[in-house]
Amino acid sequence: MKAFALPVVLLAALASAPAQAKLKVFACEPEWASLVQELAGDKVDVDVATSALQDVHQIEAKPSLIAKVRSADLLVCTGAELEVGWLPQLIRQSGNAKVASGAGNFMAAMQVKTLEKPTALDRAYGDVHPDGNPHVQMDPRRVLVIARALDARLVQLDPANATTYQQRLADFSQRWLAAMVKWKAQAAPLKGRNVVVHHISWVYLWDWLGMNQIGALEPKPGVPPTSAHLASLIATTKNGHTLAIVRAAYQDGKPSEWLSDRTGVPAVSLPFTVGGDAQSKDLFGLFDSTLAKLLGAAK
Repeated sequence: MKAFALPVVLLAALASAPAQAKLKVFACEPEWASLVQELAGDKVDVDVATSALQDVHQIEAKPSLIAKVRSADLLVCTGAELEVGWLPQLIRQSGNAKVASGAGNFMAAMQVKTLEKPTALDRAYGDVHPDGNPHVQMDPRRVLVIARALDARLVQLDPANATTYQQRLADFSQRWLAAMVKWKAQAAPLKGRNVVVHHISWVYLWDWLGMNQIGALEPKPGVPPTSAHLASLIATTKNGHTLAIVRAAYQDGKPSEWLSDRTGVPAVSLPFTVGGDAQSKDLFGLFDSTLAKLLGAAK
């Protein structure tokens, strides 16, 4: 009997041992939470700080978010100072050195070339970002570059699951490239068309589609629309053969509807991120919905 005692004890110990802990990821925005899920599946646990119906520039550093950052192994955010009003406070109060810098800190905008880098930093110009426009999630070409960099970071932090991450990246890349071909063909009627926007959130989308932004409802980035400024846009919108007056799902629809009523140009709410409308359940749905709504305005 004694000869079998040790193996039985070992088997019991193995049976009671906890499974390998999943990598814990804190994503600042829904688009990056969705991308992490594409690349990692059930190998990670993901918490997301914001929803599509929130203005990411203005988030409260709540204790619940501090607790999630405290337990995170990896922070995945946009960067380029998009979250400057709240993310540094979350990191500082969490005391989690792993995500403050180094491998545990991943900023999507740092992985790609940004547009609209200011030549001068002056608050008089409104809400300007010194590292360029941060809303890189609206260009699928940049999303693919970010996906490759993020996958490499997952492999670095969790080498035990490297094969899974690499296989999922290959699968995502194949599906994404095929979708990009489809989207580009669908979007052909949009090339060269003009739009007026609520906030300057869409420069990467217009750059990808070859569209032109001819006006913004905000007189300066981050400054709420005024009656005088909206009135000044009537002629621009009417005379510019404007396709649509575009806003994000989280933005107040009244200014764009006001301008639409006076110009006959449709006001269009775009999802802007995953969860921004019923169709945008993931990154693929985000672009499917965005193009469908812009093409709907073109009819």
